[in-house]
Amino acid sequence: MDRQSLDRDSNGMATEAQGVLDEPRLIEETGVAARMAHVAQPVLTGLGYRLVRVKLSAQAGMTVQIMAERRDGSMNLNDCEIVSASLSPILDVEEPVKGAYRLEISSPGIDRPLVRVSDFRRAFAREARIEMTISISGRKRFRGFVGEVEGEGRSAVLTLDRSDAKPGEAIKAALLLRDIAEARLILSEVLIRQSLRAAKASRGQDASKDPDMDDEAGRAALGADAGSMRGPGRFARGAFKAKPILPAAERSSFKQSKPNQAKPARPHRSGAASPKTGDKNGGQRQ
Repeated sequence: MDRQSLDRDSNGMATEAQGVLDEPRLIEETGVAARMAHVAQPVLTGLGYRLVRVKLSAQAGMTVQIMAERRDGSMNLNDCEIVSASLSPILDVEEPVKGAYRLEISSPGIDRPLVRVSDFRRAFAREARIEMTISISGRKRFRGFVGEVEGEGRSAVLTLDRSDAKPGEAIKAALLLRDIAEARLILSEVLIRQSLRAAKASRGQDASKDPDMDDEAGRAALGADAGSMRGPGRFARGAFKAKPILPAAERSSFKQSKPNQAKPARPHRSGAASPKTGDKNGGQRQ
């Protein structure tokens, strides 16, 4: 292969990679979360990551959670720390959030939100919950297995093989992606095993040797999170410290098994969070 061919291939790969990073989201934030997303988006893109979403939570003080991912959808603790270190000084200057808050950079988690066309295509044959902005056949909420996506951008149409269809109802639903208000994968044992294998493969290990991959490193890859205090007053004496919350990979099972038996978590220091810490989901509109 000559030098010109190599250059063309290299340029083509770079263009494709940039196209993945620039793919627009179907669901975007409003208000303060939108201002935070506006600041974070170019920083993440420059580092080679994609913004998934921004969430605000007032539990135990203000927490700003930024979900991000690599082009392939993965995100480990080291990635979170890289993003946090690059984004923090910019947030100190721009101040999109007034007052003290805790910044959390995290992976999308196993039961991740689906916010781009590529997310739905990558989630083919996986079960998801979807909420629409408009009523379709008398309902806005659907549950089913992600099927084919026809078209591109906000005009694309998703075929959902419904698992919530009642007798007499259509078992397939055609959903226009621009009308989706919220979409998220449903946590299941199958999804957990698939995600653990993928996380282990991304670390260059043979997933077939340990299909369940229940070691700490594997859990960290799925529930990665790095956090620190930001905003005015973060150095004040007695400033709040948000308590750790279980990551998406473990949060659902924890709630189901012992919903009323959880002991208050001990606050941890600012900086990189433990792999066992994670995020608290909030609301989001299209």
